[in-house]
Amino acid sequence: MAINLQRINNSPLVISLLSALGRALPLRLGHSLADFVAGQLAGQRDSPMIRAIRANQWVARGEALEKEALDQAVRDTLRHSARSIFDLYHYIQKPELTRRLIVPDSTTQQLVQRPEFAGRGLVVVGIHLSNFDLILPWLCGQGLRPLVLTIPDPQGGRRTEYERRKKIRMNLIPASFGAIRQAIRHLQQGGVVLTAIDRPIPDPGARPRFFGRPAALPLHHILLATKAQVPVVIKVTNLQSDGKYHVLTSDLIEMDPHPDREVGALRNAEKVLSIAENFIRQAPQQWSISMPVWPETLDLVP
Repeated sequence: MAINLQRINNSPLVISLLSALGRALPLRLGHSLADFVAGQLAGQRDSPMIRAIRANQWVARGEALEKEALDQAVRDTLRHSARSIFDLYHYIQKPELTRRLIVPDSTTQQLVQRPEFAGRGLVVVGIHLSNFDLILPWLCGQGLRPLVLTIPDPQGGRRTEYERRKKIRMNLIPASFGAIRQAIRHLQQGGVVLTAIDRPIPDPGARPRFFGRPAALPLHHILLATKAQVPVVIKVTNLQSDGKYHVLTSDLIEMDPHPDREVGALRNAEKVLSIAENFIRQAPQQWSISMPVWPETLDLVP
């Protein structure tokens, strides 16, 4: 019987089951189960989610992989994603163990030590690399107090995750025009706004280049930074060979002025994405987006 990928992604019942398994199973057994599930998912090549992952991995790896190599890249990506999900629920209620699992770089340490409202605001952007869902509560627990822009109107399993984050006192706000205005005010007061930048959007008005191709990605972070006149930093996590999640933060990325607002937004978005590319290239199998970032490539991959 095929595993229903959409049901896994959206069902509150499945999220509750994953949470229970994460708490109950030892790490090695949990990873074995995750590997089994990843193998089952990888076989569903015609599912929209697997097609999207294949296309995204193909582009991120230079559009050079042939079928067998791409099959392996997808398996590796799914395996890492499945293990990350298990790790999230295994460690999320074990703060001491989580602390030992996370290695922040020096820039990250400086960021979590800044006051909630500093002399200048900051837009922190994340990408779906490794286990950021595990890292985010840790960052907030260390002292970072961001306003977190989430997807609009989360439903199903996403709603369950939204409510879980609210319980640990994250300042969450679903994206909307009103939320954007609130975020700009927050930045102008010296606060931090956190949002993701690599989740595709339907019918984008502009498509910044990402890994050499125009991508269906949002520009809201550029609007925020430009309107509030604050810089952007990219924050990612990367599972390294020591078995720990390393938290990495880019240098400040200042927004470049341009007389044409739309051209300026596109150029600044590409400036940020070019740095995001470097993080992804370090561990492409840890980058997992379940929707096509470049929809036109779905029929191009081997």
